Amino acid sequence: MAFKTVDKLIEEISPYYAERAKKKEKEILPTNIVPEAEHRLVYDAVSESLEPVYFWVLDLMEDMGFSVEKLIDNFSSSPGSGHFGEFGQRATIMQQQGTKILGDINNVIRSILNLVYDLKEFKIRLSSYDDLKSSEKKEAALLSLKQLWMDKVDINKGNSSIKAMALGQAGFVTLIDAFLLAKDEKDADKIDLNDRVKRILKSRIQEFNIWVKQSELELRKRYEIEKSYLRSQVNSVKIYSRWAKPYLRAAQQLEQKEQGRNPDFVKTFDTIILELTLLGKSQMEAPLELRKLKARKYYRCVLVDFYFRGIPRKIAQQAHYAFGGRAEVTFRAYSLNEDELAKLNEEMEKSDLSDALELIEGTTTESIGQIQEEIDFFLNEEEETKKGKSSSDVNPILALFGYYENKSSPSSKPLKSKEKKTIIVRKENFMERVHLRPLAAQKAKEVAFDFFDYFKKAHDMASYT
Repeated sequence: MAFKTVDKLIEEISPYYAERAKKKEKEILPTNIVPEAEHRLVYDAVSESLEPVYFWVLDLMEDMGFSVEKLIDNFSSSPGSGHFGEFGQRATIMQQQGTKILGDINNVIRSILNLVYDLKEFKIRLSSYDDLKSSEKKEAALLSLKQLWMDKVDINKGNSSIKAMALGQAGFVTLIDAFLLAKDEKDADKIDLNDRVKRILKSRIQEFNIWVKQSELELRKRYEIEKSYLRSQVNSVKIYSRWAKPYLRAAQQLEQKEQGRNPDFVKTFDTIILELTLLGKSQMEAPLELRKLKARKYYRCVLVDFYFRGIPRKIAQQAHYAFGGRAEVTFRAYSLNEDELAKLNEEMEKSDLSDALELIEGTTTESIGQIQEEIDFFLNEEEETKKGKSSSDVNPILALFGYYENKSSPSSKPLKSKEKKTIIVRKENFMERVHLRPLAAQKAKEVAFDFFDYFKKAHDMASYT
């Protein structure tokens, strides 16, 4: 992620808060903060668990009608702790499983490439058999098949083959031309040849005609078998990709954040650092006199940052840990319109993309995407002749990662992330700037203080009792 924290990201995407950040740098703001309000509370209880702090705030926000989503979830364990070793083993297992499935995907893709090239050759061969039924192309197709038969079938007879006899034995110089000219045994009798050549020619013409019928049947049968196998291989890629995604995602989620020079993080201490960020939003109802006017929706938003410094304790006879320690909870109030929220979601989605998932998407997309038209052609060949190209067969990898925006057009090229339409935050009009934004900001300030106040009083009472 290009921004260290979500509040810095909001300053980048929102023109309103970007302007406030500039004023803060110039010390024009009456307060020393960019958000509408900011409240911070520290809760230190080494002997108690940190999970109730997080879930208490989460439940409070939801109970007050806010839609809540988690934006950041990072952790770092000190290398000397048992928690680090156990989670490192889990991450290694996920990585090994994901790598194994990636290897299987590569093998299947290699098989798909070979199948496509084979089917292309079969298609070219079958076109000659199809041309035999056409009055215009029949003669050219017959000559092509005769040449193929001489090169692939008759040549196996060695010195008795047509080419070997015509080029190496006296008296058979005209055998190749006669074979290409004659269509059947009757045509052989009409050609001015000696009886010795005619006897050889008739037998070879009979063998060729039998080969044409049998080879067409076998080739069409193999063509259909190869198409069925291609379909099964494409489905295998879909399945393998679906299997690989959870392992790669889990391996990415088990990666620890680099703490650098953070003094809370000591390598030999039994310490864990947790960083969580929640965004709660609730649409603000505009006054009656403003509802009829065209304006964007404005939301009162509360950004809650949790910074936990804890000590992981293994629960007896169980496979998980409990965390007690120091919790810093910061409540920040923002007023955001629908464009700014959409832009925020867009930027967070970019930052959430796993490097491993980008890798699998790149390797499979670049290899399969180049031959996607050929795959669609062979898999949808029957449907194309009846009702056009089917809409059910698309690039399995791109469909898995959601890169098709136009679902009704499978022939359209897959869209890369950089080709997607970027959300642009429009400037505020007079009514939004003068009325809606200040009103949403005031509501956000009030509710952020309420969250902070309820949380403080609840934990004060708990500490007192």
